[in-house]
Order: sequence, then C-alpha cells, then structure tokens
Amino acid sequence: MPDKPNFVLVADPEPAAEPVPVRRSAAAAPMRLPSIGHALATLRNTLFSRPEALPPVPPAAGPLRPRLVFGFDATASREPAWATARQVTDALVQALPGALDVALAVHGGSRLHTFTEFTANPAALRDRAASISCRSGSTQMLPMLSRALGLPGVRVVTYIGDVFEESPGRGRQIADEMGRRGMRLIVLHDVADWSARRDAEIFLDLARRTGGCVLPFDANAPDRLRDLLAAVAVYAVGGKALLRQQRATLPGAALLLQHLGPEN
Repeated sequence: MPDKPNFVLVADPEPAAEPVPVRRSAAAAPMRLPSIGHALATLRNTLFSRPEALPPVPPAAGPLRPRLVFGFDATASREPAWATARQVTDALVQALPGALDVALAVHGGSRLHTFTEFTANPAALRDRAASISCRSGSTQMLPMLSRALGLPGVRVVTYIGDVFEESPGRGRQIADEMGRRGMRLIVLHDVADWSARRDAEIFLDLARRTGGCVLPFDANAPDRLRDLLAAVAVYAVGGKALLRQQRATLPGAALLLQHLGPEN
C-alpha cells in the first residue's frame, strides 16, 4: 500500500458557502493553505485598520475602591466652563483622601477623546485636566456612559454639560442599565446659554432612571462647584448615609441630598 500524503491541499471555498468547522482529531485534520488573495487582505487590514481611539483601562490589582468617572463636555463653546472645572477636579479625591479613585472622561471634536486611568492622586488628575482644550463638534455623552458601564467598581458618573445632541432612546437604554447596576448619573447642567434649557428634561430623565439627579452648574462660582464635587465624592464612597453624616461640615451635602430625593 502506498504511503499516504501527510497533508492535503484544499481550495478556498466561496465566502457565502463556507461550512461550519467540524472538530476532528489532530491526526485526521487536513492542512489548509490560505490563498494569496486572503493573505494580502489580512496584511492590508493589519496595516491600514483604524486603531482604537481609547485603549481599555487596565483592571486594578487587588480589591477595588469605589470609583467615580468625572465627565465633561469640552466642545468649542465650553471653554469658560472647562476652565472652571479644571480648577476644582482635586475636590473629588480630597474630600475623602485615599477612599475614592477617579477617572477623567472628556469629549470634544465629536468623539470621546479622553478616558484616563483611575487615580486617587489629585495632582495627577489636575495635571491631566490642564492638558485638555475644547474642540468643536457634537456631544458624545452616551459613549462615555457606555464605557463606564464596562468598568468594575464605578458607582457614580458625574457629567458637566449644557446640551444633549444624541439619541434619547439610546440614552434611556443606557441609563436604565446603569440603574440596574446601581451606577448613578449626576449631571451638573450649565444653562448659561438659553438654548441649553431645552435639554433640561432629557438630562433629568436620564439621571432619574439611574437614581441620580441634576444639579445647577455656574462657571462663575468655582467654590460652589468644589463643594458640590466634594459632596458627590462622599456620596460615591458611602451613599446617602455618609452624606448625611458629613452634612454639618460639607457645604454641598444638603443641596445634593435635596436633589437626590428620599427614594435614592
């Protein structure tokens, strides 16, 4: 009996008729050699594929501390508001030092271009914020919320913005999922431009679906913003119980408790 060949050349099938692979033993499996066209296509995709704009945030080693995502709309008209917010980012990690990790998320130029690693270092957070400038484009709040949903330990997403230019239906789906996971959305709504007031209802709807709330934002009152962010940080760590305990010494606690309502 003649020796059997140790491999068999099999022609590439038509793409529409490719069969489901059948599991075989290693001895019986034929060797498939890719066609030249297939190899060129793979090389082309490798060389010219568009890289991910945002690499995944590495998972933290060991037990997670509570996490908060500080999101901001940094489109072209937002420079005065962003200038105020940059000054007070450290309030989020200084309210309860070492108890909360914060990531900075910023969209501008019609894309979510920044989503930092989580940190409890106020200087690192402030320096990262200082390097970001505003860019014209449409809002990208929903990609920010979707990304936060994929990260463990996130308890609160705080978002500073003025208008909502995305799909309300998609926004409600994401907000409902946040609510199911116990992740609160707290929006600091900037209505300095009268046109932003038309979006107050959608922001309120999204925040309430998560168990969160909408708070006023004033770019001309950095101290007030600092107080509110400190209260939000305390809420992210210990919920309303810790917020009540801190009410006597935390100026923003009473306002946050009032907006959260008794059921949250």
